[in-house]
Amino acid sequence: MKNKWMKIGLVTVMTSLSLGASLAEAAGVLTIGRREDSTTFDPIKTAQNVDNWVFSNVFDVLIRVDKTGTKLEPGLAESWTISDDGLTYTFKIRDAKFSDGSPITAEDAAFSLLRIRDNEGSLWSDSYKVVDTAEAADDRTLVVKLKTPSAPFLSALALPNVSILSKKAVEAGEDAFGELPTASSGAFVVKEWRRGDRVILEKNPNFWQADRVSLDGVEWISVPDDNTRMLNVQAGELDAAIFVPFSRVEELKKDSNLTVHLDTSTREDHLLINHEHGALAKKEVREALDLAIDKKAVVDAVTFGFGEVANSYIPKGALYHFADNMQRPYDPDKAKALLEQAGASGLTLSYLVNAGNEVDEQIAVLLQQQLLKAGITVNLQKMDPSQTWDMLVAGDYDLSVMYWTNDILDPDQKTTFVLGHDSNLNYMTRYKNEKVKDLVAAARIEMDPVKREAMYVDIQKMAKDDVHWVDLYYSPYINVTRKGIENFDQNPLGRFFLEDTVKN
Repeated sequence: MKNKWMKIGLVTVMTSLSLGASLAEAAGVLTIGRREDSTTFDPIKTAQNVDNWVFSNVFDVLIRVDKTGTKLEPGLAESWTISDDGLTYTFKIRDAKFSDGSPITAEDAAFSLLRIRDNEGSLWSDSYKVVDTAEAADDRTLVVKLKTPSAPFLSALALPNVSILSKKAVEAGEDAFGELPTASSGAFVVKEWRRGDRVILEKNPNFWQADRVSLDGVEWISVPDDNTRMLNVQAGELDAAIFVPFSRVEELKKDSNLTVHLDTSTREDHLLINHEHGALAKKEVREALDLAIDKKAVVDAVTFGFGEVANSYIPKGALYHFADNMQRPYDPDKAKALLEQAGASGLTLSYLVNAGNEVDEQIAVLLQQQLLKAGITVNLQKMDPSQTWDMLVAGDYDLSVMYWTNDILDPDQKTTFVLGHDSNLNYMTRYKNEKVKDLVAAARIEMDPVKREAMYVDIQKMAKDDVHWVDLYYSPYINVTRKGIENFDQNPLGRFFLEDTVKN
């Protein structure tokens, strides 16, 4: 990941000055305000929503998740069959083209699948190691053989990071493709990426569903400061804005020019803990952190009733969520006693905060106050959101609140990434538990849904017992659009269906 160079103030000023011009230039272009800038256009090299939510309309996948976020449907694979032993999948690739006019072939699909498995830069390799071979039987037939049966395999093919890329375009220059892809398989193409400012997309005339697309283009504009982003959409300088702060919902609802969208989500906010930093390696210390945090107080003060206390890394409503998972009570005195037993009294920790993110900043102050009651001193380190991801990856933090939304229907993706994953350090926590890791791998190949659910219940119990991180709350997606914007839909996995959005 590359650091972005612009500071929040400069981004905010430049964005405010330049928003109106883009709207005047193209009435058919949808402008969306978001916090962060993109990090790359190479799908295998990121795990951030800021990237995946754009990928979903630039690249297409073999199998999609529908608008309800509950079932799979054909994408670039118009049909598929599975062998009786569950090891061989045969996909019929539909007659489609990349944006450069070249045909999308089974060879491109095989290349994309093997690349996410084998490329050294892939953050998702563990999820695809079950693939033994992927070969093109002919231009329209992809044959994938697995090493073992895999319950989540079809769901995993809907992940934006395993989108079908042009083999020719990527091999012409992998780094260049990550900066500006020269061929796309989705509804839009990347015309320009102005780092620190915006991503400019144009309608892809060669998209296999081009007649479904009403917009001429989309501009994803980075406005890191929540207040500025809301003012921009209220002033008509943006057509839409995502990540509406909880505190602004009621005010925005009263504006007759706006529509506030509260969409069902798989979002979970949690406190990341760096297990490799000093006393945080001790389970008792992490347990003390959990006990010292009053989650209900956080939900009440920060989410204005729109959130609910989380009890598991698997979100409520998602497959195999364990509703009866343990929740440690708020008990600062017990937390203080545990720290003393662990020889960690007087603990001082660094807490990485996304500056300009209203909710993150509110949570940080609350947790700082709560942890102090257990004798833990927390120093808040506010950083530009463009820098925090790289700091997490580098391990340059003790604590940090982050969030996750599921990208596929099956729990294997998130479970692998946060508990059983070597390639990305278990979502930067550096959490290690070989028994959990082995159970994650076993659950992936268990085909009996009853047995598999029992395995996921055990995984959730073990992760909670270890305090791999501190679960905070679940909440909906909250977005806002100007009147005249129709079908600005986001499914529970976070995908925006911009191919159906209309700007009147």
